[in-house]
Amino acid sequence: MAPADDPDDKIAALEEEIDQLRHALVSHAAVDQAIGVLMGSAGLRSQEGWEVLETVSQHTNIKLREIAQHVLRWAEDGELPHAIRSALHKAVVTTRRRRPRTDSRLGQDASARRGCRQAAPGSRASGASRPGDPAQACDCGRPL
Repeated sequence: MAPADDPDDKIAALEEEIDQLRHALVSHAAVDQAIGVLMGSAGLRSQEGWEVLETVSQHTNIKLREIAQHVLRWAEDGELPHAIRSALHKAVVTTRRRRPRTDSRLGQDASARRGCRQAAPGSRASGASRPGDPAQACDCGRPL
């Protein structure tokens, strides 16, 4: 057995730590981007996006970084595994319903926005885009 101060052991430990930090950095970027997708597609705030990802991860027993990667793929191609789609929809609806009745940022009554999101005709959110497009996310009970 090598002594605790063996330079080779120290080098190996540092290389392992560097690999872990690199992996964490990539995972963090994916999570941040997925939060941005949820903010843009479901009208969530940053903290709400994090909570949704965390909830979906817990309910599907899939690591949060993997949920984030699925959300990013969904933003690109509209594909999302059924279990994740269902859990994501429930988490978004639950998160929106927990909001205070008035949204002080916008000065609007939040209950007025609880129904299906309406968009200008021809916009991506109006249905002119492909099915499953993140821009079509709503809390009306339809799948995302």
